[in-house]
Amino acid sequence: MATIPRLYVDAPLVASGVIVLDDEQSNYLLRVLRLEDGAPVRLFNGRDGEWTAAVRKASGKRAEVTPTGQIRTQDGQIRTDLTLLFAPVKKDQTDLIIEKATELGAARMVPVLTERTQTRTVRTDRFRKIALEAAEQTERLDLPEILEAATLDAALDALPEGMAVIFCDEAGDEAEAPWGGKTGRARPMLEVLEGLKGRPAAILTGPEGGFTPGERAFLLSRAETYPVSLGPRILRAETAAISAMTLWQAVCGDWDQAGT
Repeated sequence: MATIPRLYVDAPLVASGVIVLDDEQSNYLLRVLRLEDGAPVRLFNGRDGEWTAAVRKASGKRAEVTPTGQIRTQDGQIRTDLTLLFAPVKKDQTDLIIEKATELGAARMVPVLTERTQTRTVRTDRFRKIALEAAEQTERLDLPEILEAATLDAALDALPEGMAVIFCDEAGDEAEAPWGGKTGRARPMLEVLEGLKGRPAAILTGPEGGFTPGERAFLLSRAETYPVSLGPRILRAETAAISAMTLWQAVCGDWDQAGT
């Protein structure tokens, strides 16, 4: 089954219901993979589980698929309640964050514009395409929600009441010392996560150069904000986001579940 092509479609999945694919998906099946009429594919839409379907060349360059049977129900999917709040960085690095966050099971992602965010042109349409491709490849039955970019204040205000915010804080309290000195350092993330099991959470990572002292003071003053350290080295922004999500999945997420 793993070798059968897998596609996301924004259409109801019902037995014998014909779905006409768009140009990109048609080209992929008919010209890249060179599938013949009747070849099997797998389909999911985030609502109706996963189905097998048969391919047929339609008019012109379009392909159509006909669902033939359900192989996984949507109810069987384990969905983690994890939000990733991240400051956009350079294009390739931001694309990597989106791809890996999808693979790691993020339910939603929000680009956050901080004082030191250098990349302020955010194309959520491209992010959604990257997430779609990652979901197709990693057996997810849904797509993560990708929200429009927001300021730090607005992104935090939009979170559900009581949601734990895991603040990746690599600074200390001494504003004039390199990286904030040694006082006021956050606890290791693994220690903090032990107390957050079973709770919906948002992971917050900063831009290149980190959060400003004012932003850090604001975050530390918030209720339900948990500063964490990712170790003795300063990580690149994309590395921090991926590492933090990996640790959360290992302690609080669904990595204790087998694949289906």
